[in-house]
Amino acid sequence: MAEVPLTAGVLATTADALDVPDDRGGAVWRLTPTARQLDANLVRLPPGTRRPRHVEKDLDVLLCVVHGSGELVTQGVRQELEPGYVAWLPHGMERSVAAGPDGLVYLTAHRRRPGMAIGNVTAAREAAGGVGAAAAPESAGGEPACMLGRICPECDRPADDPGARYCSRCGARLPS
Repeated sequence: MAEVPLTAGVLATTADALDVPDDRGGAVWRLTPTARQLDANLVRLPPGTRRPRHVEKDLDVLLCVVHGSGELVTQGVRQELEPGYVAWLPHGMERSVAAGPDGLVYLTAHRRRPGMAIGNVTAAREAAGGVGAAAAPESAGGEPACMLGRICPECDRPADDPGARYCSRCGARLPS
């Protein structure tokens, strides 16, 4: 995949991003320049679709509804979602999102996860007890050494983005 140059300004319109088949769920647009500090995704859930409950351990997430309606559940509390609603989802908080009868489209934004780097591996090994240590602490960052965590368990499609949590084709949660 070719590198997208780092530029400022208009990157997409929600109208363009929403011009996808009705049954397609998952990320329909994402921020792509490599040299960035932010991750952003426009996510579409088909009508009646529910993202399973999960906890994002490391990142706060900002969610802004751009189309449709649905429901956000945080720590067991249900809240309505409509266009224009903005929600803050602190790291460590359990959450799930469900689409209403017309589907739901929302933009998420959060700090970008660091990529794998030699420094991360060295620091993780030292923190875990030396060169031969088997497990690295979760706080070391980076991505797994293999791509199995990026293969969708439902449709077997690999995620293009190393930080993806959901399959852009079918919307299923990717392995952790």
